[in-house]
Amino acid sequence: MAGLQVFSTCPSSSQCGADYLEKLGRIGRWSEQAGCTGSLIYTDNSLVDPWLVAQALIQNTESLCPLVAVQPVYMHPYSVAKMVSSLGHLYGRRVFLNMVAGGFKNDLVALNDNTPHDQRYERLTEYTNIIQRLLDGEHVTTEGKFFQVKNLSLTPPLAPALRGGILMSGSSEAGMNAAKGTGAVAIQYPEPPENCKPLAPGPSYGIRVGIVTRPNEDEAWDVADKRFPDDRQGQITRFVASKVSDSSWHKRLSQLSSEETNAPQPPARQTYWLHPFGQYHTNCPYLVGSYDNVAAEVARYVGLGYRTLILDTPAAEEEFYHIGKVLPLASHENERPTHDTRQGPFNA
Repeated sequence: MAGLQVFSTCPSSSQCGADYLEKLGRIGRWSEQAGCTGSLIYTDNSLVDPWLVAQALIQNTESLCPLVAVQPVYMHPYSVAKMVSSLGHLYGRRVFLNMVAGGFKNDLVALNDNTPHDQRYERLTEYTNIIQRLLDGEHVTTEGKFFQVKNLSLTPPLAPALRGGILMSGSSEAGMNAAKGTGAVAIQYPEPPENCKPLAPGPSYGIRVGIVTRPNEDEAWDVADKRFPDDRQGQITRFVASKVSDSSWHKRLSQLSSEETNAPQPPARQTYWLHPFGQYHTNCPYLVGSYDNVAAEVARYVGLGYRTLILDTPAAEEEFYHIGKVLPLASHENERPTHDTRQGPFNA
């Protein structure tokens, strides 16, 4: 759609059984038909390798671009660049990178990585810069704090037309500095738009949210309540996760979710909804409501300066149809020229 770059999210292997590959391909095809640029692939200690998922996603779609989460502790920067160029060489497909510093300390401790939070973003900046320079065809020599390479180059080289974008978690000050230092799109897990300030000049910005929308409020909330029921075990898991994560966005959303849950009176239904996050059903806020109300909420984020949208994993193909009703409305007053020629409900 004009003015927004939209990604979906692949299903998590930890939440799927033997049908994971089939589900991955199905959601990938839905995303492609809707007009998404690509689809986010998670990475952490509990999941299958994201690069193998990226290859499977490419093989099951015609143009959808993998957005691969990349964590420095898992791979040398040369290996990341090599994977991007190899997938481009083999399939003629762009690969986007979602650079993450690592927010779950237990995962890092298991790998004997005790690097403090802000230093992990310093490391991520060095790491990302090496990858970018290799993908640009440079011979790279650098003596950094975390990485040292000498006259390193990439073969096969990546064709310029196959260069994807770089995204990066950018909620903390350290994350924002890293996004600025690499030119990455700073992705945030947003608070309600009324809590957000207009974005400062510098990097491009994006948000990660889920959307449940229907023609009217009651129908949308009926779908949302059924999809995300109360889950006591999930609440406990979220509480524990908030204690072991040092991600600023995770701590802030956990705080807001707790305030919402423990309010003396049940809060009136607002379009911005943290219940799925609080029940550990997902890791992002949701926007729920009628087409008009959700479109108005998305438009407020767009008005603040967000231009990339990463949608949560869809529950069914029809969700793309309904979201496709919202996004053109949201961008009506914030349109920018686009060269995206894909057809689908997001860019009709």
